[in-house]
Amino acid sequence: MSDIVNDAPLRDIPLRSNRFRREREAEWQRLESLLKLAEAGRWRRLSDDDLLAIPVLYRSAISALSIARATSLDQGLVRYLEALCTRAYFFVYGGRASLGERLGSFFARGWARAVQGLWRELLAAFLVTLLGAVVAYAMVQADPDWYRSFVPAGLSGGRDPEATAQYLRSTLYDEGRNGGDALSIFATYLFTHNARIAIMTFALGFAFGVPTLLLLAYNGAMLGAMLAVFIRKDLGFELGGWLMIHGVTELLAIILAGAAGLRIGLAVAFPGADSRLASASLAGRQAATAMGGVVVMLVLAGLLEGFGRQLIQGDLWRYAIAGSTAVFWALYFGWPRGRAA
Repeated sequence: MSDIVNDAPLRDIPLRSNRFRREREAEWQRLESLLKLAEAGRWRRLSDDDLLAIPVLYRSAISALSIARATSLDQGLVRYLEALCTRAYFFVYGGRASLGERLGSFFARGWARAVQGLWRELLAAFLVTLLGAVVAYAMVQADPDWYRSFVPAGLSGGRDPEATAQYLRSTLYDEGRNGGDALSIFATYLFTHNARIAIMTFALGFAFGVPTLLLLAYNGAMLGAMLAVFIRKDLGFELGGWLMIHGVTELLAIILAGAAGLRIGLAVAFPGADSRLASASLAGRQAATAMGGVVVMLVLAGLLEGFGRQLIQGDLWRYAIAGSTAVFWALYFGWPRGRAA
């Protein structure tokens, strides 16, 4: 007899669950149907009353879930309510911006504001790059043997102080089949090298920014050494046009990546009142936003390099495109942007 009495509450659980479900199932079904329309993007089919009803139905479902857990109703009902409440939670409290809206906000405000917040690091990265270029240029002009210390063999490919002016010129213009092939290899290696430098300058910033500074200086030194070789053959103007048609965007991307790495490095080195982890985390969010745009800049630089190299052979046209991209980036990053509403 005692066994029968003790088992009675267990036998009553399905009955209580069914009664509990019948009393509230209509509300759950309505909430689920409204969520399906919203999740499918069919907002126009939701009336004002429907939109106002969703938070109310959500709170009712949360209450039902609490009762179901407290009274040990069947686990199938509990799991159903958990899933329903989770979906409703993201609708009521989560962001409902579409991918297009998020991308629009990123390019309209987020990216530029992140870069503007890095202006000190950006200036430092630019000065370090410039210093590396000036020092390497002066050293190669004084002693051409320094060239191989700054320019890797894969990038050099015969573009060294011993090369003739005719050969150096052929690497800047699509002059016949062989010239075009050599130029393709040169452009591909240069883009791959610069993309790798950009990623490394950011990724190594956590080490107090020291590797970032060294990489920026090295990248500037490579540019300065190459300029010295071409200028010695009276091809500095031509090299400048070829480099800048894509280099304005590509070099700026590297400097931005360096600035993002420096921000993290400074946050780790000088955390202030926060812990190093908290300081690095805060700096990392801003730096990551800037780096998201750096990836876009590298893609654009690759397109400019590929199409510009093949389709635009005139030096003045190359400089015109380079100047246009410089003005565009200056306006894009320099234009003041208010806080999003």
